[in-house]
Amino acid sequence: MRKITLILSAFSLLFTLNGSVTAHASSPSPLNPGTNVAQLAQQAPVHWVSVAQIENSLLGRPPMAVGFDIDDTVLFSSPGFWRGKKTWSPDSEEYLKNPAFWEKMNNGWDAFSIPKEVARALIAMHVKRGDSIFFVTGRSETKTETVSKTLQDDFLIPASSMNPVIFAGDKPGQNTKTQWLQSKHIKVFYGDSDNDIRAAREVGARGIRVLRASNSTYKPLPQAGMYGEEVIVNSEY
Repeated sequence: MRKITLILSAFSLLFTLNGSVTAHASSPSPLNPGTNVAQLAQQAPVHWVSVAQIENSLLGRPPMAVGFDIDDTVLFSSPGFWRGKKTWSPDSEEYLKNPAFWEKMNNGWDAFSIPKEVARALIAMHVKRGDSIFFVTGRSETKTETVSKTLQDDFLIPASSMNPVIFAGDKPGQNTKTQWLQSKHIKVFYGDSDNDIRAAREVGARGIRVLRASNSTYKPLPQAGMYGEEVIVNSEY
C-alpha cells in the first residue's frame, strides 16, 4: 500500500511540474519594458510643450492674432502632393513650379488631406480665447481657392475668428512669410519647417514647432528644436 501511495505521489508531482513548464512556455516573460511612438517622439533633449501648457501660458492675455502654416502643420496633405508629382514630374520636384498643379491643389485636392489632431486642439483653444486665426502658406497663389473653406469646415472655425488663407508663395533666398506675419501683427505662429520658426523670430513673434509626420512626402525632415523653440509633443499627427 505504501509503495502504491509513493508511485501515485510521484505521478502527481510529475504532472504538476509538466503543467508549470507548459504555462511558462505559453507566457514568456518580457525581455524589456518596450515603448510606443508617443514615448519615442519625446526622447530628444528639446523644449517640449503640450497644448495645455501653451494655453496656460496665454492666461490673462487679451485676444490676439495667431498664425498657422498649412502643409504638415494643420493638414497632412502629402496625398495631393504625391499625386501632383506622379502626374507632372515623377522624377523631380518641377511640379511645384507648375501652375496646373497648384490649381488642382488649391481647388479640391485638400479633400484628400487629413486634418492633424494637434491642429484641432490648438485651433479650438485659440477660438475659445477669441483669437483671430490666420493661415499663412508657402503654396503658390491661384485665381480661385477652396482651401479657406476646407480649413474652416475641418476645424469648425467660426466666421468671426477665420481669415482667408494667405498664399505667400515661394521665392528662392527669401522667407516670404515674414512680411505677412508682420503686417497681420501675428503674435504666435505654428509651423513645421525651419522657415516658419525663423519667420516668427524675425518679427518678434513666438514660433512654436509642430512635428512633421515621418511619412510626409516633404523631405528631408526638419530638425525640430534646433533654434531652442518650443516643440509640441505628439504633434506628428
